[in-house]
Amino acid sequence: MSFDYKRLVKFEHNLGTKEKKVRLYSGVVLLSVSLFTASVLMLLVGLVLVATSYFGWCPAYSSFNKNTLDQDHTAEVADVAADADGQ
Repeated sequence: MSFDYKRLVKFEHNLGTKEKKVRLYSGVVLLSVSLFTASVLMLLVGLVLVATSYFGWCPAYSSFNKNTLDQDHTAEVADVAADADGQ
C-alpha cells in the first residue's frame, strides 16, 4: 500500500451505496450519543462519518487507492466520461 497525495486531491467518488448507509447511520448514532454524554470526540467522529457519506468521498480511501463503489456505478461513470470526451 502506498500513499499518494495526487490521488488525494482528485475528489473522485470512492464510497459505495452500502458503505454510505453504514457511515450515515453510525454517524447519526454517534452524534446523538455525543449530545447526551457531552463527548467531543464522538461528536467529531460522527460529523466526519456523516460528511463522508454525504459527499461519497473518503480522503483516507483516496490516498490508499481503495474504492468500494459498485461495479455498475463504475461502468456508468466511465460511459458518461467517454460520452463527454466524444462531444
